[in-house]
Amino acid sequence: MRKLFFISVAALTFINVNLAQPPVAPTNEQTGNPRGENSGEYNIIQSFELGYRFATIGGDGGMYNSTVNYGDGIRLLGSSLTVQSRDGHGRLFDHLVITTQGLGNDPYQSAILRIEKNGLYRYDLMWRLTQYVDPAATISFSEHAMNTTRRMQDHDFTLFPDGAFRLFLGYSRNLETGPALTTIQLFNAQGDEYPLFANVHREVNEYRLGGEAHLLGMRLNVMHGWEDFKEDSPQSLPSPSPGNNPNDLNTLTSFQSTQPYHGTSPYWRVGLFREGKKFWAVNGRFTYVAGKRAFAQDELSAGTAFRGAANQLQVVTFGNADRPALTANLTISLFPATHVTLTNQTSFSNIRMIGNSYFTEFNNGFVSSPVLPFQFLGIETFSNATDAMFHPVKWFTIHGGFEYSDRHINSVQGQSNPGDPAPTQARIEQSNQLKSGTLGFRLKLVKALTISVDGEVGRENKPIYPISDGNYQAFRARIEYKTKLFRLGAYAKSDYNVNSDVLTSYASHARQYGADGSWAPNSWFSIDASYTRLHLNTLGGIDYFSLGKDVSGESSYYISNIHTATLGAHFTVLKRADIYAGYSHVQDVGDGRANPYGAGLYSALAAFQAAQTFPLRYLSPQARLSIRITPKLRWNTGYQYYGYREQFSAVQDFRAHTGFTSLAFSF
Repeated sequence: MRKLFFISVAALTFINVNLAQPPVAPTNEQTGNPRGENSGEYNIIQSFELGYRFATIGGDGGMYNSTVNYGDGIRLLGSSLTVQSRDGHGRLFDHLVITTQGLGNDPYQSAILRIEKNGLYRYDLMWRLTQYVDPAATISFSEHAMNTTRRMQDHDFTLFPDGAFRLFLGYSRNLETGPALTTIQLFNAQGDEYPLFANVHREVNEYRLGGEAHLLGMRLNVMHGWEDFKEDSPQSLPSPSPGNNPNDLNTLTSFQSTQPYHGTSPYWRVGLFREGKKFWAVNGRFTYVAGKRAFAQDELSAGTAFRGAANQLQVVTFGNADRPALTANLTISLFPATHVTLTNQTSFSNIRMIGNSYFTEFNNGFVSSPVLPFQFLGIETFSNATDAMFHPVKWFTIHGGFEYSDRHINSVQGQSNPGDPAPTQARIEQSNQLKSGTLGFRLKLVKALTISVDGEVGRENKPIYPISDGNYQAFRARIEYKTKLFRLGAYAKSDYNVNSDVLTSYASHARQYGADGSWAPNSWFSIDASYTRLHLNTLGGIDYFSLGKDVSGESSYYISNIHTATLGAHFTVLKRADIYAGYSHVQDVGDGRANPYGAGLYSALAAFQAAQTFPLRYLSPQARLSIRITPKLRWNTGYQYYGYREQFSAVQDFRAHTGFTSLAFSF
């Protein structure tokens, strides 16, 4: 099924930059005997890389922290320990693996543990820590920012992992904490904006219990879990504020907001599988979540309004809801002949939200806003997809399919004003159908050459959102030539979507072209290179409010042209020194204009023209040297430069020289 191809350009640029080349540390070279050493009934392989990172930053340090965030200090850059039972019958365990990365003070740290005893148990632990910094220097006078730490852990215990019957126990925790800044607009449409401090605290705990059984050629998997969520992030005003416009009479002398949001989601997951059979296979999945949520917000503020009169405002809103969600799908595959495969998948989902939500506003002690109770939202979707693959000869495969999806949306919302004896109800219903077809083939005319082509066309009669799939078409093609020492590939992708209704319209065009290759002529030299160009433009109608008036007839237009290139080479000198050199370059050339107001389209407003493109450049060369001192000891050093520059503004530009030196050893 077609996946969403369009994502925000800012996020896409970040992904391209950070995935183009990993940080310069840790080192990948082997230390010690690759076969390890024997100790009693176990064989042990271990290595550690202990070192020091350094960073010199110029320009906007906040932008550096939001994209790179590596600093000075001693680190356990990486470690690995493997303990294996020599005969497969250890006393307490037969296999143990521990790997770590970045422990000490890196912004991205992880540790993985697996311990198992053959046929009896297996325990897996994954721990991760991520420091997230978002200075948001270009919006709201730098009054939107976050500096949070997210700690994640997953525990999974399996009893009888290789048996016909298995039991599962699991626990996961996701905790995000840290300070943040935000803003609020008070007390009315002519009010001002004020900075607020937020103490972020979000926490998710999940408990799992399940089992799996193999019987009569089938595999039945059952899992029952409980996921508890809570967010308690109070907001407050550190000190009285005149607001972002000190020339008006608006002020905020005090502000306090508590807004707890808690919920629980007990769930069942059931899977039934029959795979690897000669003539047919089937698998079915069923999931039911009985979600419950409750929230409350009590906000109290005091200050002066736009005419200088004292004002006190209290907002109270609360609600609760049941959010049951059911999904089920059944997939049947038939193999009538060795060169034919037929697959049919039927899916059904029903997501509902049933409850009440109330909003009340007291302005100087008087109720000035209606109470709006929410009652019901339901989305029911049925879809069926059939795919066929035909493989008449060894060098040619063709496949195609058709999918039909029917979605029904039902909403009930009530409204009442103070003093009304009973609320009124508004019921909204909408149905839409999506029909799509796919067709593709795969050619392998010679052993080393493979060509793949795929296309999809879809039509939806009533998309729910302007940016939803309406009339779309997607195309994918790739060619690859691969031998033992050499690989070269090229690809092209396009994804077009046009959506219009009685209120607005939306169109998006995305095209991506790329090539990648590698060459390893001998054991001491290898080289990798890649290039990608992504073109994206979107055009949609917008309707907004300005100075209390509704403004329509405007368009939101955005264009991006991102070029990404990477190059990396690895050398081994005299079987003792290993050298790696790499370079990555990401550049969005935008629409070619030299200044933000030079060539705006579809809008005469200067502010909209300036937001239609965002040209920037991000480059990062790096080099690493690893020298084997003894069979069990290596000295490593590396350097990496980061350079970020925005074409229309230098506010967030930065440059950074980073590097490390370390010793990797085993014992």
